[in-house]
Amino acid sequence: MATFAPFRALRFRPDADGSGSGDLADLVAPPYDVLSDADVAALRDRHPHNIVYVDVPAPSDDQPDRYAVAAHLLDAWVRDGVLVRDDQPAFTIYRMQFVDEVGRARDLVGVLGALEVVDEGAGRVLPHERTTPKASTDRLDLTRATRANLSPVWGLSLAGGLTAELAAPGEPLGEVTVDGVRHVVERVIDPERIARISAIIGADDVLIADGHHRYGIARRLRDEVRAGVRDEVRDTARDEVRDEVRDTARDEVRDEVRDEVRDTASDEVRDTARDEGGHSAERAGASVPTADGYAVGWAGVGSTLAFVGELVADQLSIDAIHRLVSGVDPAELTALLESDFDLLPGPTLTADSAARAPGAEVLSTLVEQGRLALLTPDGTVTWLAPREGAFDGIRALDGAWLEHTLAGSTVALDYQHGVAETLAALQAGRAAAAILIRPTSLAEIERTAREGLLMPPKSTFFTPKLRTGFVVRPLDEA
Repeated sequence: MATFAPFRALRFRPDADGSGSGDLADLVAPPYDVLSDADVAALRDRHPHNIVYVDVPAPSDDQPDRYAVAAHLLDAWVRDGVLVRDDQPAFTIYRMQFVDEVGRARDLVGVLGALEVVDEGAGRVLPHERTTPKASTDRLDLTRATRANLSPVWGLSLAGGLTAELAAPGEPLGEVTVDGVRHVVERVIDPERIARISAIIGADDVLIADGHHRYGIARRLRDEVRAGVRDEVRDTARDEVRDEVRDTARDEVRDEVRDEVRDTASDEVRDTARDEGGHSAERAGASVPTADGYAVGWAGVGSTLAFVGELVADQLSIDAIHRLVSGVDPAELTALLESDFDLLPGPTLTADSAARAPGAEVLSTLVEQGRLALLTPDGTVTWLAPREGAFDGIRALDGAWLEHTLAGSTVALDYQHGVAETLAALQAGRAAAAILIRPTSLAEIERTAREGLLMPPKSTFFTPKLRTGFVVRPLDEA
């Protein structure tokens, strides 16, 4: 099963006496992939050590390579004591307390550690949905340059007992409250508790909830480092064999007749190749592999930073990712939907009401009555009630239903979470209409894991989003 291990983290130095790195709330940030340019600028303005300077780097006047800028900054922050390395491997308990979008008080807990990077299809660490391709190599280039994991993957342990094990507090490290969510981090260094946490998570598979792209990048980097070690060992061994054969042959030519030179050189090639094959790894310079086969400085590349929580209902807060529809006119879209749904009149939302109780009531109605909803830019909601038998043989996933209904059409889909945000996107002209869908159920998530299935892209939106910067994981140690 999946290996999950503690590590010596880099953390922002406490600022108790005013001489440290800064207030933690000014230093951490949302994940890079939810930040707009304006968000990044605002976070940079909050503090010169905000993690976005490294996680979303910008070129400087002296250095046009923004990834080199990130690497330089990270090294400087460590050198100057802005970031301090733990003395010993530790887990970090991460708690989030908030009220979800339907008004329920929630208290989620998970643990930050190093999750094994496995080959695709090998099991142990499982995807749960198809991903949309990303042409950018941004995260790979950043990790190559900094040799560190900055933003965690979010994993769900299929083993029981993790929530109970994390109930007792660890060593308090700090907390921040942002957008109504209280984020609390605590360190665990007790060897017995570390062993229990590792054993629980290692007892069953881990399902990737959020961060499929980041996990894929970790796999690609691991393979890249492995291949580099193999190539350098091979090339070094080849060059050393060639040089030794050449030198031996030269000496033999000087002292022996041509026939003896020929026989001796042949023997030397065979023997040297055999001997060098066993020792070339020791001579590969900076790329001498570690016990796991990774180059020095990359010993931790076989795992990646991950937050792991338990796959149980009270430890999941899943919002829907609604569909923005373009590529067809309203009449065509209505005709497509009527093939599988009964269209029923619903309420009308405003920009204000969509963010308040009326918006939450729409979501509650979707769940309670098993419906979807069509939303137009003027705020009109039309219920989409599935017709009997329309989706026989299709998984009970709203995304799968829509793929079936819209198959073969010219519809183009984009994605947006939040009812108010979806209405704002329509009114800004991003799409002609939207289809509001229900959050994916825990039962379907577990079924996905156990049966090795994949959901349609953007089937789940796990909330709240983890903050980047509480923990940085250098890749120099396993």
